[in-house]
Amino acid sequence: MRGVGYLLIVERTGIAVAVGPAEEAWAVDAIRAGGGRPVRLDQAGRGGGQFGLVWTDARAVGELGDVLRAHPQISWVQLPMAGIERVAEAGLLDDRRQWTSAKGAYAEPCAEHALALLLAGLRHLPERARAHSWGKTAGLSLFDQPVTIVGGGGIATALVRLLAPFRARVTIVRRRPELVAGAITTVGPTRLHEALTGARGVVLALALTPENRGLIGRKELAVMDEHAWLVNVARGGLVDTNALAEALRSRSIAGAALDVTDPEPLPADHPLWDLPNCLITPHTADTPEMTRPMLARRVAENVQRLTNGQELEGRVDPKLGY
Repeated sequence: MRGVGYLLIVERTGIAVAVGPAEEAWAVDAIRAGGGRPVRLDQAGRGGGQFGLVWTDARAVGELGDVLRAHPQISWVQLPMAGIERVAEAGLLDDRRQWTSAKGAYAEPCAEHALALLLAGLRHLPERARAHSWGKTAGLSLFDQPVTIVGGGGIATALVRLLAPFRARVTIVRRRPELVAGAITTVGPTRLHEALTGARGVVLALALTPENRGLIGRKELAVMDEHAWLVNVARGGLVDTNALAEALRSRSIAGAALDVTDPEPLPADHPLWDLPNCLITPHTADTPEMTRPMLARRVAENVQRLTNGQELEGRVDPKLGY
């Protein structure tokens, strides 16, 4: 832990909200936009009462634990990332606090990237980008094709909207099989294989939990169509990497477009880099330049909601881990 001088808080009607692990001007501005007043963490709690914490560094999970242990009166934690598996694996989630993440806040750029990856795959752009000769004509259209999205949160909702002009027939697989606007059907996890069969594109857009680690393995890849592209903009651990490499080498599926991998970063000598039907981007579906203003809006909104005693956006269920 670096000390208390790097953290700020906001006091508002008896509620204080800390910012860490370092002073971030954009976060301070966001708190002010939500009606807060920045003060130092070591000034917090002098009058008693509870306060919250806005955390701005997704990598500093250990430091987050240090702050929470040093300040057990923290009653709300705003996390900067949508996928919070590292926080869950560190054992930090609890029922004593309200936890909010960035889930839903980054949905549009992630959905945009997923669509770009899917179109690139169907149009054979990974292969053509590496080519040194004219080659054979090849490519498939997305119009009127079946697409399966695994996950039913913000990314899935945004992607369904982006797919609408292509008249794509979208199936959603989610834990609660409630219909998502624009999709033709929604099914539960027990019907995953059914949803994978025949899809031209399969997009992974769900949280990583212990229950769904390796969700896409040999059996799942085996039921996918030979013309199908697998797109992952969620977490690399959702896919069995060895099984995927085998499927790509054998061409049992057309290809994979991955913004996330397991392991991540993917080592330079990993065989996936050399496969012509694999497109990899370095976790750039939601870059800091894209997400910072979105996270600032989430912070401002939740500071205001906390002040007014309203339900917070992006609430995390500690039992589910997302």
